[in-house]
Amino acid sequence: MTQILILPPGKREQTKAANRLAILDAAREVFGELGFEAATVRDIVRRSGLSVGAFYNYYRSKEEVFDALADDGARRFKPILQAQSAKATDFESYLRAAVSAYFDFLAAERRTWPPGPAEGGPMPHARNTPEILAVFEEVRRVFTVIMGRDVSAKVDIDFLAASCIAVAREIGDRMIERPVVDVPAATDFVVRLILGGVPNLPRRDS
Repeated sequence: MTQILILPPGKREQTKAANRLAILDAAREVFGELGFEAATVRDIVRRSGLSVGAFYNYYRSKEEVFDALADDGARRFKPILQAQSAKATDFESYLRAAVSAYFDFLAAERRTWPPGPAEGGPMPHARNTPEILAVFEEVRRVFTVIMGRDVSAKVDIDFLAASCIAVAREIGDRMIERPVVDVPAATDFVVRLILGGVPNLPRRDS
């Protein structure tokens, strides 16, 4: 007679958490080595040591795995962002501190990924996962508070937060693709661009 092993609830949850972590760790390595476009679910499964069936118990595609990696990163970044929020006194100081913290976090995260092939192509942007949306709401909340102190600065907070996040994300992606990652220079570029537009940007020698 076949015996069915029934794990206690705590053990089952530990196993699920361990499997999810194994998949995410494997995906990070595979995406870093092969590039997102070239990577396949089978590559992730082989690296994780789990079965194909086990993979599909948690994720339906490599896109979902990538979103989960992004969600995990946003979850870990949010307390860092909140620490900057607590010190915010005006828009410019908060913008500079938040962007610098994000770029530092991005650079540190990238160092945990294996170097990918030059032809691997850029990583895609994750969809709006719950933790990514939580980061957006944190930025929006602080902007609302800061702008509320200045009656002359009545702007569309949704557009402002979305545009600042979009600029920081795009510049951050380009920053980590460069041979030398210069967080202060990238931060200064973003802040100058948002505050003053193109005329405010530093000039380069041609």
